[in-house]
Formats: sequence, C-alpha cells, structure tokens
Amino acid sequence: MTDTQRSIAQLEEMVLGLPQEERDRVARIYLISTTTGRLRPPESMHGWIEKHFGSVAAVEEQRIVKVTNLITLEGALYNVLRANRPMEAQGDAQVEAEIARTGDPFCDPEHGTPADVFGRVRGKHCITASNVAKYDGFHGLVVFDEHNPLSFTEGAIADYIETALTWARKAHNADSAARYFFFLWNGLWRAGASIIHGHAQMTLSRGIHYARVEALRRAALLYRVAHDVSYFDDLVAVHRSLGLATTYGDVQVLAHLTPVKEKEVLLIGPRLNRDMAAALYRVLDVYVNRLGVRSFNVAVYLRPIDAVQEDWTGFPAITRIVDRGSLTNRTSDIGAMELYGTPVISSDPFRLIETLREAP
Repeated sequence: MTDTQRSIAQLEEMVLGLPQEERDRVARIYLISTTTGRLRPPESMHGWIEKHFGSVAAVEEQRIVKVTNLITLEGALYNVLRANRPMEAQGDAQVEAEIARTGDPFCDPEHGTPADVFGRVRGKHCITASNVAKYDGFHGLVVFDEHNPLSFTEGAIADYIETALTWARKAHNADSAARYFFFLWNGLWRAGASIIHGHAQMTLSRGIHYARVEALRRAALLYRVAHDVSYFDDLVAVHRSLGLATTYGDVQVLAHLTPVKEKEVLLIGPRLNRDMAAALYRVLDVYVNRLGVRSFNVAVYLRPIDAVQEDWTGFPAITRIVDRGSLTNRTSDIGAMELYGTPVISSDPFRLIETLREAP
C-alpha cells in the first residue's frame, strides 16, 4: 500500500501487514476494531444526501474505525464521512474584521494587565502578566506584541516559550513548593480564548502535576514495569511503523492515532528547547497556511522543575496541538461523546502526516 493509498479506514489491514515484531508492539498499546454502520434513507432524502455527502451509497454503508490506547485509555472513533456534515456558518469577512479589531486590555499590557508579585518578564516579542481570574496559585500570561494570534514567526514562538520558562523559574524562586509547570495556548474563541489579542498562559502548581499529565506519567511507568521498555519510545515506533511519524530536528512529530479532537499532533523531544519551538512553529504554520486552521489549542507537558518523590524517569517534553474547528461554525466540536465517551474524529491522520512531511 503506497503512502497516497493509506487511510484510517484501512488501519486494521495495515497493522496485519506489518512484521510480527511491529504487530506485537502495536498490540501492546492499541486495540483496533472496524465496524460498518448501515442505513436506508427514504427517496425524499436522496437529493439532500447527494448534495452533502456525494452519493447515497456513501451513507448507506459507512466504515467506522475504533482505536483505544490500552495504556492511557485515550480513544478515537473515526468516520471521515462526518467531515461532510452540514453546519451553519457565518462569513469569513466578519471573522477577519473581528480579529483585526484592536482595543482590548492586552493591546497595552503594562497598563491593561496586572503584574505578578515577582514582577514581569520582558521577552523580545512579548511580556508577561498575571492572570486576573486564576485557576492556580501562579497563573500568568505571555502577552504577544503581535495582536493577531494567527500571525507568528519561528523566532517569536521560541521567545514566547523562553519567556514562559523564565517566568516559571521566577515563580519557583518565590515559592519552592510550586514546581509543576504547564504551558498552554488557546488560539481564538473556539479554543477558549476570552480575548482575541495573541497570548499564551502558564501555571506553576504545587503538590502534584495536573491530572492528565500525572495519569500519563503513571501509565508510562506501569508500561515500563510490564514490558521493560519506554512507553514513549514504543509510541513513536508504532506511529513510525504505520507511516504516521516524521522528525523535525531532535523532535518526533506524530499524527496522533487517538487524538483528543481533529488533526491532533504530538511533539515528543528530550526537552522544551529550540528544536521543540521550531517544530511547534512548523506545525502551526502548516495548520494556518496549508490546512486553513483558524483556532487551535497547544499544551506542553514537562517534568517538575526540581526533584520530587515521584518517578519521572524517561518522561520527555511533550507538546500537543489540536485543531478546534472553523471560527464560523455555530456547531461545537465538543459534545457528550468527547466529554464522557470517546472522541469522534472526522479528519484522517494519514492526510495530516502527508501535509506535515511536505512542509518546507
């Protein structure tokens, strides 16, 4: 099967075609099953179906692939037909005008935002602020000099990250018990940003890391005990065996098999360094300029700043990036399945990795 023929719909067949050692590695992490959904629409619906889905046959039998990560219990239900569902949308011109509008507090952060108790950190392309409505003891902002969050450079992204890390060190100096760093970037309102002006957020927590980071640490430790090998090394190897991985510098880039939502990319590297920042830039550049993404979430998982009782052996720097859908859609991308069941995915990770590989 050539790269252009690869599709999430054929995932089970692709796994069966792997060498035995690679099949065994896939089976250690993933349970994959395929089913067919069938329906019989009345003739009165045929025109509407053909308009939105191409043909009546396309909906009469639909191939659905269920992937479950047995280690982390993340999962995905794939049916690429769902990408053609009709959704109500407004015009792009309204969105562009809304993004371009300035005048929010972040346009003048030194007067429109508070400082942290240890002061501000000034980067080359940004400045920090203290979040007014905090969800942890240390909760800050990296306010970009650039208003438009969809306009960024590799140097600017590297600076945002370095500025956030400097902020974390200052916060840790102020409270040595605060050591669990988390970096997040909500790109525009579909992704949860309450202010349009470009900004990221960071926290430094006490006691234990955030629940999903801690759950991943524990799952990876149990995997090492059970199989005497790194979970993260095997995760990368599985994606590489299936053609769902590429490399930027010292960073592994994965089109995630069990994404939290559409087009999720995992970046896995030894540390949050310049290569990781460059990889994040390349992915976001592909998102915005090649895939038309206009709203996204970014999250960074890291080990604690200093020594703790928990075992973080082999835990890498991980960046997760996900598309949050069109800014013009009135339909939310998150429903009860995503909150309480298994995420339903419309995009194909094999198309995503092709685009990432083609990027300069």
